[in-house]
Amino acid sequence: MYGIFTRPWGYEVSVMRNGTRHYRQFGRASYGGAEQALLHAQDWRDAIVRQHPPIARRARAEQPRANNSTGAPGVYSRVAPDGRVRAWLAKTYIAEDQILQTYFSVDGADRAAHAAALAERARQLAQMTGLAHVHPAEEAIRRETDAAPRARTPRLSRAEIVRRNNSSGTSGVQFKSPRPDHPGYWMAITFIAGRGTVSKAFSVKTHGEQAAKRLAIAERETQLALKRQLDGAELAS
Repeated sequence: MYGIFTRPWGYEVSVMRNGTRHYRQFGRASYGGAEQALLHAQDWRDAIVRQHPPIARRARAEQPRANNSTGAPGVYSRVAPDGRVRAWLAKTYIAEDQILQTYFSVDGADRAAHAAALAERARQLAQMTGLAHVHPAEEAIRRETDAAPRARTPRLSRAEIVRRNNSSGTSGVQFKSPRPDHPGYWMAITFIAGRGTVSKAFSVKTHGEQAAKRLAIAERETQLALKRQLDGAELAS
């Protein structure tokens, strides 16, 4: 899949554009599963492709190269064995099977030959059109419209991510038993900035195993709603 790589923890997006690497990770845990993580990874990749089109071929051809010693991309000197410049060459790759090149001999007037090569290079560049070649998938991404888009769930906050050591299947909900012969209880626990740790327990003896767990899960949702409300108010202030 173009620009998206499968990793043990989810997906990694990496797209190079004009020398800049656009990179982001999408973990399964952060999006509630592999399907949603992949959908968000595709959305982000597609946005990068649309927001950052390839550079124009002419603009790329005008960029200085590391091995260019003349100071003018596409203009090269031809040097005689004694070190004298004997000719200037203007050369441009117009297409895969089309190369334009013209030599200008130096007959005692090096500056004139150099100026002629620069002018010829400009004429060659004027014939270059289109964008730099990129992966074929990019054109499809720019054209496509999702006729039946699948629903995206928002990225989970750190407090909502189900950790590997979680046995309840719901983040922030855990079973506690103070001693082996105790029936135990299900607890909902959430850290809320400015309020500290908020928790509430539901006894298995009082409510039963499944009911106590359901109550703890519902309480956790209430705590998270309060956390989002307070976090949003803090950001707005």
